[in-house]
Amino acid sequence: MRLGRWSLGIALITVWVAASANGEKTCGKAINLFDGKSLDGWTYYLVDPNAKMEDVWSVRDGILICKGEPQGYLATERKFKNFRLIVEWRWAPGKKPGNSGVLMRMTGKPQMLPKCVEAQLKSGSAGDIWAFHGFQLRGDPDRMKTITGHKLGGDMVGVTKKQPAENEPGQWNRYEITLNGGTLTLVVNGKEVNRAVGCDVVAGPIALQSEGGEIHFRTVRLIPLGE
Repeated sequence: MRLGRWSLGIALITVWVAASANGEKTCGKAINLFDGKSLDGWTYYLVDPNAKMEDVWSVRDGILICKGEPQGYLATERKFKNFRLIVEWRWAPGKKPGNSGVLMRMTGKPQMLPKCVEAQLKSGSAGDIWAFHGFQLRGDPDRMKTITGHKLGGDMVGVTKKQPAENEPGQWNRYEITLNGGTLTLVVNGKEVNRAVGCDVVAGPIALQSEGGEIHFRTVRLIPLGE
C-alpha cells in the first residue's frame, strides 16, 4: 500500500512538473471522464431523434465503443475551459476506418456540428483542427483553411496538421490535447502535429463524435489547468 501511494505521488508530481514546464498551472487532480465501466457523466445528441444512446455507444471490457451510426456525439455533462485532455483511440480492428473528432468548448444549440473547436480524428487526418459556426482561431497561414456557409458547420476555419503521426488502423493511438486560454496544442503519439492561437475562451462540454466507422476509446482523462 505504501508503494502504491508513493507511485501515485510520483505520477502527480510528474504531471505538475510537465505542466509547469509549459507555463501551465494545474488546478485539480486528473479526472477520468470515462471510467471504463459505464457512461455515467455523459449525455448525447443524435441526428435521428428516435435513436437512443445505447443504439450507438456501449462499454465492453473497459473500452468505450462507438458504432458510428446514427451520427451525433457523446458529450460530458460538465463544462470545461482550460485543460489537458488525454484520449486513446483506435479504429475497430478488421473494419474500415472512418471519421470522428474530439469537440471542445461547445456552446449553442445541439446539432451535428455545434459551435466549438475540434481536434480531428478522421483516419488519415488526426491532428487537423477545425472550428465551426464562427468559433475563432488562427494558425500557420500556409495551413489555414476557410469555408463560408457550410451546410453543417456554418462559417468554418481550420488548420491542417504539419506532419502525420497516426498508427495503422486497428492500432491504438494517443492524443494529448492542451487547450489553455486561447492556445490549442495537439500531440499525436508523442509528436506535436498542430497548434492554434486566438481561440474563443469559453467553458463548454467535451464530446466524442459518432460520424461513420466504428471507433473505440479506452482513455478519456482530463487534467484541469488554471484560469
